[in-house]
Amino acid sequence: MNKLANLLKSDQVIAYPTEAVFGLGCNPLSQSAVEKLLILKQRPVEKGLILVAPDLDFLLPFIDTKNFTQQHWNRLQGQYDRPTTWLVPVDMAVPKFLTGKFNSIAVRLCHHPAVEQLCYATGFALTSTSANLTGLPPCKTVAEVRSQFGADFPVLEMPVGDAKNPSEIRDLFTNQLVRQG
Repeated sequence: MNKLANLLKSDQVIAYPTEAVFGLGCNPLSQSAVEKLLILKQRPVEKGLILVAPDLDFLLPFIDTKNFTQQHWNRLQGQYDRPTTWLVPVDMAVPKFLTGKFNSIAVRLCHHPAVEQLCYATGFALTSTSANLTGLPPCKTVAEVRSQFGADFPVLEMPVGDAKNPSEIRDLFTNQLVRQG
């Protein structure tokens, strides 16, 4: 765990398990790390990235909360029967390499032990995009990660959670479904 946390602190990309699939993660405040992730994933910067963390304190620096009502806070922190990512207003200081073409940012409270351990060890939220090369299915095992990204790719060797699908994405203010989970 310490080795992977140190890689994240050194602007590297790792794979780690989430609720349903392995994610590719890095320090969201490191442009060089995010660029490495986008190149590795073959993902256009315009799409933006999801941030995950076990605690809202890790995500608050990225969110503009000035128009939040109690209903928004409750929705963001709610417990759901499936992983739920929320599109929220982005703080003006957040770099475009995280938000892409959007004026919002996607965030998810994730209580998978891997995410908890990595965030508490590094002190920051993680980027989260499914660990797969474009056109291939998301990785659900360590072996699949190594098959797609190489035998030496840094991966946290823990199982994924019990969720059947990657997170659904919803707009925090309207609750509108953006991506089916």
